[in-house]
Amino acid sequence: MAEKKILTYSGLKKLEAELEDLKVNQRREIAQKIKEAREQGDLSENAEYDAAKDEQRDIEARIEELEKLLKNVEVVDEDEVELDTISIGCRVKVHDIEFDEDMEFAIVGSTEANSLQGKISNESPVGRALLKHKVGDSVVVETQAGDITYVVLAISRQGE
Repeated sequence: MAEKKILTYSGLKKLEAELEDLKVNQRREIAQKIKEAREQGDLSENAEYDAAKDEQRDIEARIEELEKLLKNVEVVDEDEVELDTISIGCRVKVHDIEFDEDMEFAIVGSTEANSLQGKISNESPVGRALLKHKVGDSVVVETQAGDITYVVLAISRQGE
């Protein structure tokens, strides 16, 4: 049996919207591109046709990937997350002792992780180390570059 993937409710809605767009809009658009490319004649030397078929394969592969993921998902509703300890679905403000700076992370499942958006996975070294800690706790994160010490300043709901 496949391992359950953890998603926040907002992450689930985002993936469901992407899947709907792929099935309804993208499939229709690519079918139209293939039809137009076919009308140009000889398919053996038709670059537009080949490109459209490649794009169709990519779309179908992404649909299959999303359907598989969504069949085996555990959803964490950010609105129901307890804020006494750090858990998946919450936002955490920490203070980095070494660099004397504050940082914020949203703790999410690995599927939603995006460091550019400040979303870190519960499976990452930082995410794993922060889980179950409380405001005021010092947390040591073991990384390849050495240990990093954070002090938990605040725990809130995502979007707050």
